[in-house]
Amino acid sequence: MAPYESDDSTTAPGTDDRRPGRRRAARYAVPVAVVGVAAVTIGLVPALADSGDPDLPAISAQQLIEKIAASDVQQISGTVKVSTDLGLPDLGGLTGGLASGATGSGDGSAADPTAKLAELATGTHTLRVAADGPDRQKLSILENAAEYSVVHNGDDVWGYDSKSNEVYHATTGTASGKAEETEPPATPEQLTKDALKAVDGTTSVTVDGTAHVAGRDTYKLLIKPKDADTTVGAISVAVDARTGLPLKFTLTPATGGAAVVDAGFTKVSFAKPAASTFDFTPPKGAKVTEGADAEHGTRSDKAEKGVEGRAGRDSLDGVNVIGDGWDSIAAFDTGQGGSGGDLGALGGLAGSLGDKVKGSFGSGTVLSTRLINALVTDDGKVYVGAVTKDALVKAADAAK
Repeated sequence: MAPYESDDSTTAPGTDDRRPGRRRAARYAVPVAVVGVAAVTIGLVPALADSGDPDLPAISAQQLIEKIAASDVQQISGTVKVSTDLGLPDLGGLTGGLASGATGSGDGSAADPTAKLAELATGTHTLRVAADGPDRQKLSILENAAEYSVVHNGDDVWGYDSKSNEVYHATTGTASGKAEETEPPATPEQLTKDALKAVDGTTSVTVDGTAHVAGRDTYKLLIKPKDADTTVGAISVAVDARTGLPLKFTLTPATGGAAVVDAGFTKVSFAKPAASTFDFTPPKGAKVTEGADAEHGTRSDKAEKGVEGRAGRDSLDGVNVIGDGWDSIAAFDTGQGGSGGDLGALGGLAGSLGDKVKGSFGSGTVLSTRLINALVTDDGKVYVGAVTKDALVKAADAAK
């Protein structure tokens, strides 16, 4: 691939060989991931910057993107903070409901990672993270007088909630074959790579100087959408100058103000974590819930059967992506005309917090955040994206 002619180039490496449908889906996934995906990230958080910017060799946007793509950090540990401000009073029900709907009904354990990690979708949280290759990771959420940890070690995944003294246990199958399934959907690296998939002719990509993050020298990559209807203002990524690993990710809305997502390391080490870091034995007296059962099938199996049983109404197979670039909109029909759709917590929030709108499509309710807006029509159709309310109404009118 030819190098960027300037830092304003708009094509990320590795995207040209993707099918158009996959590329459009990726663009839509980036902003939506911020709601649920950033909620379970193990790595991005507002990092404490040192005084004075480092003096690093000049680098182009193309070269920095390639550095990120080539990064292969296997061993890491550190402390991170995650701050999310979507402008809603409480996203716990929304994100928890969406996550639960994606993976099954859950097993009712306070230590179930599906529900616990969804709490990261709102507020500010301090985490400790560690990883030693694809088979060993640990994330701990530090709370007042309590701690929640999820540990992946080989075939085993453990969740432990010290407040309730409950343990959740599941197996992944073979460590080499299914380990990746236990990883959170968005690590710092993955969030950045997903953002780069949205880069196209509607995006400005530049190198915006340097910074110190968690004691490391970093380059700052600035991604700015040009689409008029998008709610995404800019994405800033601090990239470790030596390893190419993203250490900080900040997404600001087009309306300005505080970041919607501000995530980054405050302390980081690339030394091999001690093997004991990933050891876990249920404490005496703890209630243990098994999330995988050889006789009755895994939770994943149950979730798939549950989706099939509901005629796929909760699946995203029927999603139609309208438009492209940062102002693309995902549309789907819930099949629940007249009731606003079977949308769980999303439908409840739309009904209680949303604004009624009308158009040639009919009428509906728009649920707005500082980043993601969703239009739920009265005949059960849903239009959602990181776009303005007017853009959603126009899309619904055009699809009528």
